[in-house]
Amino acid sequence: MTDTAPQRRALADRLETAGILTSPQWRAAVEAVPRELFLNPGVFLPMDGGRWRPVTALGADPAEWAAIAYRDQSLTTQLDGHLTADETSEPVTGSPTSSSTTPVTVVSMIEHLDVEEGHQVLEIGTGTGYSSALLCHHLGEDNVTTVEVDPQVAARADAALEIAGYSTWTVTGDGLLGHPRRAPYDRVIATCAVRRIPYTWIRQTKPGGIVLTTVGSWGYGTGLAKVTVHDDGTAEGRIIGRSSFMQARSQAAPPVSGDLSARTAYADTERQAKVTPTLLEEWMPAFLAQLTAPGAQLTRATSSDGTPLLYLFDMERESFAQFIQDGGSWTVRQGGPVALWDDIEQALAAWQDAGSPDITAVRLHVTDRAHTYWIGGQKITSGGRSRWIADNPALRWEHRVA
Repeated sequence: MTDTAPQRRALADRLETAGILTSPQWRAAVEAVPRELFLNPGVFLPMDGGRWRPVTALGADPAEWAAIAYRDQSLTTQLDGHLTADETSEPVTGSPTSSSTTPVTVVSMIEHLDVEEGHQVLEIGTGTGYSSALLCHHLGEDNVTTVEVDPQVAARADAALEIAGYSTWTVTGDGLLGHPRRAPYDRVIATCAVRRIPYTWIRQTKPGGIVLTTVGSWGYGTGLAKVTVHDDGTAEGRIIGRSSFMQARSQAAPPVSGDLSARTAYADTERQAKVTPTLLEEWMPAFLAQLTAPGAQLTRATSSDGTPLLYLFDMERESFAQFIQDGGSWTVRQGGPVALWDDIEQALAAWQDAGSPDITAVRLHVTDRAHTYWIGGQKITSGGRSRWIADNPALRWEHRVA
């Protein structure tokens, strides 16, 4: 086996230079944990045309494998919920369903978790087990519980953790339910994206504890939420930056398919858009759109003559918005019981009027009944209970829990 200590030190140096790695204890973990152990049996590297090239640990040149393992990028380890790199020797197509997240993201999140000696940590989404190993190195294996929904992924991670010397609590199950048997936790960290923070995570966290997770469902335009749990069972915090992770398996929406022209054949309204819909290709506007219409999906397509097409679909609410460009203006056609673009457009206009603040301006409050997000405003306390009032109602979103 190739000694990768030099690559680990180089990785730590890069992360430190970038301002990502700031704590000596986490630098020690990065230098100690061999990332390559957590990539078995192999990875899929992207190719042109949407294909993936399999590279296996046993089949690759040791120097090449070490170089791959310490790339500053995410490495796909599973396609379509089952295929691993050792099961094919030819390039394949497929959708990534498990990966080893780029060390930049992993270490940045762990630094933001603000862990202390003796803390009990619950990790949602074991994946390859690399981030679990970093946590174990600093906190000790008995203080880390990690949950993975995919039994095969969990088994590979557990085996890698054992080889690395960490016999931690690796659980196969739905991470959205947390793991009550080991609760309460001081910290909860999720390496998958969720549409909203499950209240089970809040309930299983000690008062004063922190929950850190990516919220959103588009694959981009998603935010890293950091909330602190209070004595009354609520949690409050803010979006601390951009973040992108695969969606939690049970919340992953299938891509819109079929004849899109048939899906949008009958519109209830048609008008000129006041805000260009191409704003939704930018991170913060996309995040606002997801807050405004949580079930909507942005869909791009191409017509038979090569014209780019842009849609919003909300399959649960049987609604759509279709955008048609005419020179420098856009026409929006909307159908179904919900005028998706009306609400999103109002939020985008209010955001622009407020000076287009960054995603870090978004705050959130979580209870067992609702999730509230807002930009700007003030805190009102009455009868021992507090609530935030946004300066502009269009920049406040409340999602009720069914």
